[in-house]
Amino acid sequence: MEWLQATATRRAEPRALWPQVRSIIMLGLNYARDGDALAILRRRDRGAISVYAQSIDYHDIIKPRLKLLARWLLAQAGGDAKVFVDTAAVMEKPLAGAAGLGWQGKHTNLVSRQFGSWLFLGAIFTTLDLPPDMAGEDHCGSCRACLDICPTAAFPAPYRLDARRCISYLTIEHKGPIARELRAAMGNRIYGCDDCLAVCPWNKFAQASRDAKLAVRAELAAPRLVDLVRLDDASFRKLFAQTPLKRTGRDRFVRNVLIAIGNSANPTLAVEVERLLGDDSPLVRGAAVWALGRLDRGRLAALAKVHRNRERDPIVEEEWAAML
Repeated sequence: MEWLQATATRRAEPRALWPQVRSIIMLGLNYARDGDALAILRRRDRGAISVYAQSIDYHDIIKPRLKLLARWLLAQAGGDAKVFVDTAAVMEKPLAGAAGLGWQGKHTNLVSRQFGSWLFLGAIFTTLDLPPDMAGEDHCGSCRACLDICPTAAFPAPYRLDARRCISYLTIEHKGPIARELRAAMGNRIYGCDDCLAVCPWNKFAQASRDAKLAVRAELAAPRLVDLVRLDDASFRKLFAQTPLKRTGRDRFVRNVLIAIGNSANPTLAVEVERLLGDDSPLVRGAAVWALGRLDRGRLAALAKVHRNRERDPIVEEEWAAML
């Protein structure tokens, strides 16, 4: 995520992004769901996909609405405006806190007294000089629920996140092999992680979103690992078209699925993993070695004569050495 460092100046000062900006309007869109967001973690034959990614891509929902609101604003008051939805050097969470939408909780995400932790954020930058709202007040108190539930201990302190241990970062942004010492803690989380959001006590005030465009796609609610691990590039792109998952690409996604299979304790999935020991992607092959070693180390040892002997990627060879 080198882009964070590269855009640090613009993130720290909105006028470095657009010198003409005088005011920023922050908006939130509720995406809370009915039911227990963490119940899927008990179904080890299924993949857990973060709640926000179970519908069509939020960028495609929010940006047209921001543009519509910006056009109305400019028609009423003149000036100019630009809209942003998580695609530019904008510090959405601190700005949302400053605008009074809520506060950044100990999990570093925005918390709202009305919507809990389930908000998409968008920004309208404008040249209009608008009166500011009161900043949100921190209401976390002594609560540590979000810190204590993190499976990989990604919070070194309240209000601080070590992204290198965060499952959302690892499953979505991280391009290489995931550190072996973190894999078991990932469970069946294959895209993102909702643990720290879902346990926030302020969620008790949230109402499930009734926005039709945010409706859960049935195939994303609790997909079978056995189906996901069989995806090739074409079927991956077809299944996840118009969803946030498409950005990971097939190889990273199947890496995540293989880790979930390795954590499933289901030896019947070993045959699916074995097939991927010869995959074109070193990332997938390495994850397959780990997963098969977890499910059936004897079978992995037996296959080493064929697959390990022909392996030329040093990182995949490290996986073989570690599992044998």
